[in-house]
Amino acid sequence: MIAPFYRCSAKNLQGETVPMNTYIGKTVLVVNTASKCGLTPQYEGLEALYEKYKDQGLVILGFPCNQFGNQEPGDEASIAASCLVNYGVTFPMFSKIDVNGEHAHPLFKFLKKQLPGIFGGRIMWNFTKFLLDSNGSPIKRFSPITTPAKIDRYLSKLFS
Repeated sequence: MIAPFYRCSAKNLQGETVPMNTYIGKTVLVVNTASKCGLTPQYEGLEALYEKYKDQGLVILGFPCNQFGNQEPGDEASIAASCLVNYGVTFPMFSKIDVNGEHAHPLFKFLKKQLPGIFGGRIMWNFTKFLLDSNGSPIKRFSPITTPAKIDRYLSKLFS
């Protein structure tokens, strides 16, 4: 039976629909992002994680969201430019979505249900991170203030 994660899809920054089953067999870190947030420098650390572990099967999926303090006001082109120019992001980035509320993306509805966190299934800020194993099962949720360096310690054990 196919894991629910793999039944989801999302549009990338180029407007193409990407089925999550593209990532079957990969360890996936899903992150809601923002370009104008105090935590935006985490892009640099996330890119470092991606570079370090991508050959071992890690993929990071960035989902821009403007639901927190209007910190992702731009369109897809400006998001792509900001990620690439300012932080050298090469991991997959997706079109802007909602992560909470009536219009929350189905992927985030699924992730929040599986790993509700301390706020009863809501995402409270940008850069909340969800780790899924290579079978598409959510295994760990990281708070916005959990730095990529702290996640690296977790991943190093996972990939050892």
